[in-house]
Amino acid sequence: MQEPILDAAGYLIDLDGTLITGRTVLPDAAWLLEEVRDRFVIVSNNAEHTPRQLSRTLRALGLPVDEKDVILAGTAAIDIVAAKYPRASVLLLGSATLIAYARAKGLRIGDRTVDLVVVARDRHFTYAKLAAAAEAIAGGAGLIVAAPDGSHPGINGRPVPETGALAAAILTSTGLKNYTVVGKPETILFERGCRHLDVAPADAVMIGDNPETDGLGARRLGMGFLRVEQGIIRRSRLLAAV
Repeated sequence: MQEPILDAAGYLIDLDGTLITGRTVLPDAAWLLEEVRDRFVIVSNNAEHTPRQLSRTLRALGLPVDEKDVILAGTAAIDIVAAKYPRASVLLLGSATLIAYARAKGLRIGDRTVDLVVVARDRHFTYAKLAAAAEAIAGGAGLIVAAPDGSHPGINGRPVPETGALAAAILTSTGLKNYTVVGKPETILFERGCRHLDVAPADAVMIGDNPETDGLGARRLGMGFLRVEQGIIRRSRLLAAV
């Protein structure tokens, strides 16, 4: 199979399983970023780090990505909450970095009364946090899930628990049906990526390894999808949106 012709106006590129796995650079990552230089944005369901952190990590691995070219589900969820509900009281289940990011955006963290529960990737998730989230939702707080992924493939393909697994515990405990999901395959991150590149979705291509998130989200907006398998891009087939 020939190398795909990368002549679209803009590219949205997934992170885990496409460019890196853990701290290992996948085979065609550097080639891809060079091919689509100045026409790409990273769009990831990462709900633990900030764009600045990811940019530093990628640069340390030899992948030149500016923080302005990184859109992440976790920080996007906080941005959306801060814009729609200024000074809201938020129970944020997430990393210390995301909590600091939310405070810098003017959100109130740690108040007794909770307006919104925001679930991100929290490596220190506990029964007490689950109970606090369930209690807040029972009291009328809304729920925002940064990303729906239950896991992502880590080293040797072993599953790494993700935000969706934590959200599932909360949803099981509360029976809540109506809540907001920010990450892929919902269209929010795709739309943000296209606005960042100043391209219409029909003129953009999503490059990723997961057809259920990357592919489905692209299809919902009429965007092409290039599926990556085991980090291989140069032998991938571009799938037109249906």
